[in-house]
Amino acid sequence: MGKTYDKKALTLDEQADLLLARGLLANRAVLIERLRTVNYYRLSGYLYPFRQLDDTYISGTTFDAIWRRYNFDRRLRMLLLDAIERLEIAVRSRVVHHFVMAHGPFGYLRQKNLPGFKKRSLFRRMTKVLKHWSRLERAKPPEFTFWIRKLKNEKARARNEFVIHFETKYGGAHKFLPLWMAAELMTCETTQMLARAIEPNLLRNAANDFGFPDQQLLSWTKAIFTLRNSCAHHARVWNRVVGVKPSIPGKNKNPLWHVAPGFAPDRVGILLTVCNHWLQKVNPASNWKTRLFALFDEYPDIPVAEMGLPAAWRSHPLWL
Repeated sequence: MGKTYDKKALTLDEQADLLLARGLLANRAVLIERLRTVNYYRLSGYLYPFRQLDDTYISGTTFDAIWRRYNFDRRLRMLLLDAIERLEIAVRSRVVHHFVMAHGPFGYLRQKNLPGFKKRSLFRRMTKVLKHWSRLERAKPPEFTFWIRKLKNEKARARNEFVIHFETKYGGAHKFLPLWMAAELMTCETTQMLARAIEPNLLRNAANDFGFPDQQLLSWTKAIFTLRNSCAHHARVWNRVVGVKPSIPGKNKNPLWHVAPGFAPDRVGILLTVCNHWLQKVNPASNWKTRLFALFDEYPDIPVAEMGLPAAWRSHPLWL
């Protein structure tokens, strides 16, 4: 049996006094006001690097420095969301285009056109159902069925004008939208599932539009979509170890990705590099890199090493 959690809830005054007692240098009134809008537990993530074994903070730790890191992280997430939105739309566009050119607007309703979805033999399906029934649980549907249900639910929740128009004009004959319309309602998850499920030659065509191998497209898509979820849920990203690492392009055809000093494979710095590199292919006129550099110029006190970036990262060939 685990240990019982017995910490009591603290008032804002008590939270501020606790931080001050641990050595945080701050104006108490300002600190209380910040705690009113930013949860103590959330703020503690930014304080953690300054924490010592006895739970006190390193001498000289100021709340101003912590608050700057918090604001830097918030604005970094906004920039990442901007980049990932453009990349998500581009991936969706290319995957859907190649699919409908091969199978038409409603071809996605036929599982044979999406061979990447796992199939279960009759024996496995029956075994799975019996196993779940024995535990009084609902059996998980096959991947294709799960994906179609998600698209159906996304359509049911939609209030977009194009959905209403289609329902009014064609709803009597079609329960589902053409794929190019359904794509506009897709979440990152349903988009990623589609990309994994299409025929290998169609995936290669979509990847070629970006100048990527197909597996790199899947890897990078998964990595940035995972990062997007963290950003959308306001999670700290600037110095966190990322859960999904993007694959690094091969050295022979992509030597710039292997110029030392490189980027840590499990920090946000490599994903910033992926976003910048990919955006240059999607929109060469994008000013995203300029805005990112401006953010770093505004916060020169942010330790880039904790982001997995080398000291001279802006002069790395991938950023020139």
